[in-house]
Amino acid sequence: MLTDKVLENLPQSIRRRVEPYIEAVQVMTETSNPKVLRSMAGSGVRGLILQRGKQGVPVTMPSNHRSYFDWTYPNDQPEMRELYERAKEQQWNGADLPWDIDVDPENPEVPIIPPEFMSYDELRDMGIKLTELEKRRLNASVATWMLSQFLHGEQGALLAAAQVTEAVQFFDGKLYGATQVVDEARHVEVFHRYLDTKMNKLYQINDNLFVIIDALIQDSRWDMKFLGMQIMVEGLALGAFGTLYQMTSEPLLRELLRKVIQDEARHVHYGVIALREHFNHELSEAEQREREDWAFEVALLMRNRFLSYEVYEEWFEHKISRKQWAHMISHSPGFELFRQTMFQRLVPNLREIGLLSDRIKPHYERVGLMKYFNGRSADHMSGDQMIAELDAA
Repeated sequence: MLTDKVLENLPQSIRRRVEPYIEAVQVMTETSNPKVLRSMAGSGVRGLILQRGKQGVPVTMPSNHRSYFDWTYPNDQPEMRELYERAKEQQWNGADLPWDIDVDPENPEVPIIPPEFMSYDELRDMGIKLTELEKRRLNASVATWMLSQFLHGEQGALLAAAQVTEAVQFFDGKLYGATQVVDEARHVEVFHRYLDTKMNKLYQINDNLFVIIDALIQDSRWDMKFLGMQIMVEGLALGAFGTLYQMTSEPLLRELLRKVIQDEARHVHYGVIALREHFNHELSEAEQREREDWAFEVALLMRNRFLSYEVYEEWFEHKISRKQWAHMISHSPGFELFRQTMFQRLVPNLREIGLLSDRIKPHYERVGLMKYFNGRSADHMSGDQMIAELDAA
C-alpha cells in the first residue's frame, strides 16, 4: 500500500487520481473479519471505486431476502404496536409546510448554516483566500451538499423500509414498518422539493453513503437490514437532523426538520426494539462479532461521508490536495459538531442492542471515534421530547 510519504512525492495530477483508491482500500480493510469483508467488498468496489452512484443513470441492486408471512396475525410485540399507533396519529402532509417562504441560500441575515461553520482560517493558511461573498457561497454549497445527502439517504431508507416490512418476523413490526415506508416517502418528497425549489441544486450521492445503501439493500438477512438502516443510517441521521435544526436560521428548513425528526425518533426506537433481544440472546458469538464488526465498518463510512469530497471537487480540487481538504473539514467547527452529535446518538443504541463490547471499543478508539461515546440513548424519547431538548439546548 502506498504510504503518505510516497503520495506526497507523486505529481499532483497523478496523486488526485490515486488518493481515492487508497482511501477506499484503507476503509474496507479496517476490520479483519472475513465475513464482513465478503459482505462489504462488492459494495465497496461499486461505490468507492466504480462510483456507481455518480454515473447519471438509475442504479439496479439485486435483492435477495425472505418475506415472512404469519397467517395468525398475532399481537406479538406490544412496544411495536404502540409505535404503530403513535405513527398513525403523527402522520403529516409535506404540502402543508410553509413553502411560500422565500429562501436565499446566500443571505447573511438568514443563513442556512452559520458563517463560522467552515474553518476559513485554515483555508487561508493553505493559500485559499475567499471574499465574504465567496464564503457565503461556499457555505451555501456545503448546506446544499448536506441536504442532498439527506435526500439520498432517505431514498435508501424508503427502499430498505419496504424490505424490512417484508422480512421482519414480528407481525406488529410489519404494521409499524408500513408506516415507516410512508414516512420515508414523505421525507424524500420534502427534501427534494426544498433542494429543487429553494436551493436550485442537487449534489450526487456520496460514495460512502452509496456503499452503505448498496450493502444493506443486497444483504439477505433481516437483522442486517435493521442494523444498517434503523440503527446506523437512521440513528446517525437523527443526530445530523437535530444539529442542523439547531444551527439553521431559515424558518422553512427548521419546520421541515422538526417534522422529520419526530418521525426519525420512532424509526430508531423501532430498530432497538427489533434487535435488542435478537442480538443479546439469539445469536452465536461468531454471529454477534460479525454484526459488531459490520457496524464498525458502517460507522467509518458514515464518518468519511462527511468529508464532503463532492464540494472539494467543485471548489478546490486543483488548488489543494484531498488530504488538506479532509484535514480542514475535520477541524471545521460545524462538521465537528455534526460528528459529535451523530455518534452520541448512535453509540448508546449500539450498546443497548449488544454491539459495543470491550473487544470492539479499541477499534473505535484507533480511528478517533471513542471521544464521542458519552451520549445517551434516544430510543425511548418521542419526537416531541427530542425537539424540546433541542430547543432548550
